[in-house]
Amino acid sequence: DGMNVLFIIVDDLRPVLGCYGDKLVKSPNIDQLASQSMVFTNTYAQQAVCAPSRVSFLTGRRPDTTRLYDFYSYWRVHAGNYSTIPQYFKENGYMTLSVGKVFHPGVSSNYSDDYPYSWSIPPFHPSAEKHENDKTCRGKDGKLYANLVCPVDVTEMPEETLPDIQSTEEAIRLLNVMKTNRQKFFLAVGYHKPHIPLRYPQEFLKLYPLENITLAPDPWVPKKLPSVAYNPWTDIRQRDDVEALNVSFPYGALPDDFQRQIRQSYYAAVSYVDVQIGLLLNALDNVGLSTSTIVVFTADHGWSLGEHGEWAKYSNFDVATRVPLMFYVPGMTTPPVSQGAKVFPYLDPFSRTGGSAPQGQSKKVVELVSLFPTLAELAGLQVPPACPAMSFGVVLCTEGTSIVHYFNVSEEKVEEGKEGGDDTDRCVNEEPVALSQYPRPADTPQWNSDKPKLKDIRIMGYSMRTIDYRYTVWVQFDPNNFSANFENVHAGELYMMENDPNQDYNIYNNTSHGWFL
Repeated sequence: DGMNVLFIIVDDLRPVLGCYGDKLVKSPNIDQLASQSMVFTNTYAQQAVCAPSRVSFLTGRRPDTTRLYDFYSYWRVHAGNYSTIPQYFKENGYMTLSVGKVFHPGVSSNYSDDYPYSWSIPPFHPSAEKHENDKTCRGKDGKLYANLVCPVDVTEMPEETLPDIQSTEEAIRLLNVMKTNRQKFFLAVGYHKPHIPLRYPQEFLKLYPLENITLAPDPWVPKKLPSVAYNPWTDIRQRDDVEALNVSFPYGALPDDFQRQIRQSYYAAVSYVDVQIGLLLNALDNVGLSTSTIVVFTADHGWSLGEHGEWAKYSNFDVATRVPLMFYVPGMTTPPVSQGAKVFPYLDPFSRTGGSAPQGQSKKVVELVSLFPTLAELAGLQVPPACPAMSFGVVLCTEGTSIVHYFNVSEEKVEEGKEGGDDTDRCVNEEPVALSQYPRPADTPQWNSDKPKLKDIRIMGYSMRTIDYRYTVWVQFDPNNFSANFENVHAGELYMMENDPNQDYNIYNNTSHGWFL
């Protein structure tokens, strides 16, 4: 019979959530989901930009296998005819549905969000999405601009709505249809915010008085950061309000007060999405499906909020690669619940104080590429086999590993004292590692450093994150044959997490590197 799956993916959301220990944010609905879920606190994307990350975790393959490092190729044509998570569920008898931004739209999902391979019916895109980059932000002078910081009066918006509000309405409509049809479903809901522009209903600003907003703890470019590692946040420079500040490229800092406004609006956008997710989960309750539906919540990558003098994603720093990840599995992450019980009452962020602790928590380092085998196992489907070393010709395999064996919380608590895998099904003492990568066109920041096209990539930064350190080498890369030359290292980074949790002090040059390889 099997469980339904509700897969919630948020665009550009770093773990600024109450359930991840953030003291400022108001995220009561996501926190409530966490209180019934297994929460992974050290989860990393494989590349900190939308299309490559999404294609990677939806196929369970790394960017070097999807061969997508930019936005301009479709993996089935360009790399291999790889199955996706929704496709696998569809082939196993599920009705698969896509709402909002799940695949990255455009070439990279064949202008169809990979329909009909991945989805049973054509994906839904909110009509208001086409106004996202219009001049809809009212300036101090009363005129309209295309700003980065963009609180709005929703009634003044084209169509009097916003994309994420429309997506929530459509997802709720589909839940009701699924309930009526008694059809087993895999419903993916992709929220646009807090992706730029930070356009959200203005009342959410009330949750974050500006005087409570601080700068990043490390708002300067680290002295020993190799120039190739720096992302010059070109996309936000093109917004009207940032452009007006005339900040020098690439290292000029934004004014402190404006940095605080960006941070304020990012938090406000997170609370706006929290409300949407609260309404969606409450609808799952109302149709009586909370006790028969697995809920997965994650993001495609993070977003720098001024740390290291950087904004946006496009780097290998934790602030860009780390994402929230949690799994609600009725009867597994929660005690057995009676059919149709209410699990997710809607919580209003404007009247809530205090959050709820996660049901279970794992500090194990995990990767988004592991979502495919993990979801398959949780749903009781056959887990796709591990990919061979060369897997371009293999339709169904995964480069991740199922993380379901981390769900047993009691085991986790015992292990806390002695980090070091006692997991008998892993190799002896093997600590999990997360791999991320980022391409660059040159050794120094260029206008296209954040998003180089494939043909312009010359260097690839390969990053290895363990619980103890992040180690990155920036190596020569040839886009013509997709080959990285590890003999030719342009620069390196090494941060020891214990005494440098924010990754500000690169000690690569004062260490011998043999022991890593």
